[in-house]
Amino acid sequence: MAFPVLAFGQAEPGVVYRDRPCAFGIAERDGLIACVRVDRGDRSYFDLPGGALDGDESEAEALAREFLEETGLAVRGLNRIGRTAQVFRRSTGEPLRNLSGVWTAEVLGYDPGSKVEADHDLVWLEPLVALAQVRHEAHAWAITLWLRSRQNALA
Repeated sequence: MAFPVLAFGQAEPGVVYRDRPCAFGIAERDGLIACVRVDRGDRSYFDLPGGALDGDESEAEALAREFLEETGLAVRGLNRIGRTAQVFRRSTGEPLRNLSGVWTAEVLGYDPGSKVEADHDLVWLEPLVALAQVRHEAHAWAITLWLRSRQNALA
Protein backbone atom coordinates (compact mmCIF):
# COMPACT_ATOMS: atom_id res chain seq x y z
CA MET A 1 0.00 0.00 0.00
CA ALA A 2 1.34 3.42 -0.95
CA PHE A 3 1.16 6.06 1.75
CA PRO A 4 1.24 9.79 1.12
CA VAL A 5 4.13 11.57 2.80
CA LEU A 6 2.88 13.87 5.56
CA ALA A 7 5.07 16.94 6.20
CA PHE A 8 5.94 18.15 9.71
CA GLY A 9 8.03 20.97 11.16
CA GLN A 10 8.63 24.56 10.06
CA ALA A 11 11.28 25.00 7.40
CA GLU A 12 13.42 28.07 7.92
CA PRO A 13 13.46 30.35 4.86
CA GLY A 14 16.65 29.99 2.83
CA VAL A 15 17.84 26.88 4.70
CA VAL A 16 18.62 23.75 2.69
CA TYR A 17 17.59 20.58 4.51
CA ARG A 18 19.47 17.38 3.70
CA ASP A 19 17.09 14.50 2.96
CA ARG A 20 17.72 11.51 5.21
CA PRO A 21 15.80 8.24 4.61
CA CYS A 22 14.79 6.80 7.99
CA ALA A 23 12.61 4.27 9.77
CA PHE A 24 11.02 4.71 13.20
CA GLY A 25 8.81 2.35 15.14
CA ILE A 26 6.26 1.86 17.86
CA ALA A 27 6.76 -1.21 20.03
CA GLU A 28 4.25 -1.88 22.82
CA ARG A 29 4.61 -3.89 26.02
CA ASP A 30 1.98 -4.05 28.76
CA GLY A 31 0.26 -0.91 27.46
CA LEU A 32 3.50 1.12 27.33
CA ILE A 33 5.50 2.11 24.26
CA ALA A 34 9.26 2.02 23.85
CA CYS A 35 10.90 5.43 23.53
CA VAL A 36 14.45 6.65 23.80
CA ARG A 37 15.56 9.47 26.04
CA VAL A 38 18.44 11.16 24.26
CA ASP A 39 20.78 12.78 26.78
CA ARG A 40 21.73 16.29 25.73
CA GLY A 41 22.00 17.75 29.23
CA ASP A 42 19.41 20.50 29.67
CA ARG A 43 18.33 19.95 26.04
CA SER A 44 17.51 16.22 26.42
CA TYR A 45 14.50 14.89 24.54
CA PHE A 46 12.42 11.79 23.76
CA ASP A 47 12.13 10.09 20.37
CA LEU A 48 10.64 6.93 19.01
CA PRO A 49 13.43 4.42 18.41
CA GLY A 50 14.79 4.44 14.88
CA GLY A 51 16.99 6.38 12.54
CA ALA A 52 18.71 6.57 9.19
CA LEU A 53 18.96 3.75 6.68
CA ASP A 54 22.54 2.57 6.07
CA GLY A 55 23.53 1.78 2.48
CA ASP A 56 21.01 -0.50 0.78
CA GLU A 57 19.10 -1.37 3.97
CA SER A 58 15.34 -1.69 3.76
CA GLU A 59 13.24 0.27 6.24
CA ALA A 60 12.50 -2.94 8.16
CA GLU A 61 16.22 -3.78 8.39
CA ALA A 62 17.11 -0.26 9.54
CA LEU A 63 14.29 -0.35 12.10
CA ALA A 64 15.60 -3.59 13.62
CA ARG A 65 19.23 -2.35 13.66
CA GLU A 66 18.35 1.05 15.13
CA PHE A 67 16.16 -0.42 17.88
CA LEU A 68 19.00 -2.76 18.86
CA GLU A 69 21.66 -0.01 18.79
CA GLU A 70 19.55 2.53 20.71
CA THR A 71 17.68 0.34 23.19
CA GLY A 72 18.99 -3.24 23.20
CA LEU A 73 15.57 -4.42 22.02
CA ALA A 74 15.46 -6.96 19.20
CA VAL A 75 12.39 -6.15 17.11
CA ARG A 76 10.71 -7.16 13.90
CA GLY A 77 8.85 -4.57 11.84
CA LEU A 78 5.23 -5.62 11.47
CA ASN A 79 3.42 -2.98 9.42
CA ARG A 80 4.37 0.35 7.95
CA ILE A 81 1.60 2.66 9.13
CA GLY A 82 2.70 5.84 7.40
CA ARG A 83 5.38 7.97 5.80
CA THR A 84 6.50 11.33 7.11
CA ALA A 85 8.86 14.18 6.28
CA GLN A 86 10.10 16.04 9.38
CA VAL A 87 12.32 19.12 9.03
CA PHE A 88 14.47 19.96 12.05
CA ARG A 89 17.97 20.83 13.14
CA ARG A 90 20.15 18.21 14.79
CA SER A 91 21.75 19.11 18.10
CA THR A 92 24.84 19.95 16.00
CA GLY A 93 22.80 22.54 14.09
CA GLU A 94 22.71 20.53 10.86
CA PRO A 95 19.37 20.99 9.03
CA LEU A 96 17.77 17.64 8.14
CA ARG A 97 14.56 16.37 6.62
CA ASN A 98 13.87 12.87 7.92
CA LEU A 99 11.96 10.99 5.21
CA SER A 100 10.62 8.21 7.40
CA GLY A 101 8.65 5.06 7.22
CA VAL A 102 6.80 4.65 10.51
CA TRP A 103 6.29 1.06 11.62
CA THR A 104 4.65 -1.02 14.29
CA ALA A 105 7.19 -3.41 15.76
CA GLU A 106 7.11 -6.67 17.67
CA VAL A 107 9.61 -7.08 20.51
CA LEU A 108 11.49 -10.37 20.10
CA GLY A 109 13.96 -10.02 22.95
CA TYR A 110 16.24 -7.78 24.94
CA ASP A 111 20.04 -7.74 24.90
CA PRO A 112 21.43 -4.72 26.78
CA GLY A 113 24.92 -5.59 25.50
CA SER A 114 23.80 -4.81 21.94
CA LYS A 115 22.99 -1.20 22.83
CA VAL A 116 25.84 0.93 21.47
CA GLU A 117 24.49 4.48 21.67
CA ALA A 118 25.55 5.61 25.13
CA ASP A 119 23.46 8.81 25.04
CA HIS A 120 20.22 6.87 24.32
CA ASP A 121 18.25 5.23 27.13
CA LEU A 122 15.25 2.94 26.71
CA VAL A 123 12.17 4.19 28.55
CA TRP A 124 8.72 2.65 28.50
CA LEU A 125 6.11 5.41 28.52
CA GLU A 126 2.34 5.58 28.71
CA PRO A 127 1.24 6.41 25.16
CA LEU A 128 -0.29 9.78 26.11
CA VAL A 129 2.88 10.74 28.00
CA ALA A 130 4.97 9.77 24.97
CA LEU A 131 2.61 11.75 22.73
CA ALA A 132 3.21 14.87 24.82
CA GLN A 133 6.97 14.35 25.25
CA VAL A 134 8.39 13.26 21.88
CA ARG A 135 10.50 15.87 20.12
CA HIS A 136 9.15 15.50 16.59
CA GLU A 137 5.62 16.26 15.45
CA ALA A 138 5.93 13.30 13.07
CA HIS A 139 6.44 10.98 16.05
CA ALA A 140 3.44 12.50 17.87
CA TRP A 141 1.33 11.93 14.75
CA ALA A 142 2.51 8.31 14.56
CA ILE A 143 1.61 7.70 18.21
CA THR A 144 -1.82 9.27 17.65
CA LEU A 145 -2.43 7.07 14.59
CA TRP A 146 -1.30 3.99 16.53
CA LEU A 147 -3.59 4.85 19.47
CA ARG A 148 -6.57 5.34 17.16
CA SER A 149 -5.92 2.05 15.35
CA ARG A 150 -5.77 0.23 18.70
CA GLN A 151 -9.01 1.88 19.81
CA ASN A 152 -10.71 0.89 16.55
CA ALA A 153 -9.47 -2.69 16.94
CA LEU A 154 -11.03 -2.87 20.42
CA ALA A 155 -14.39 -1.45 19.26
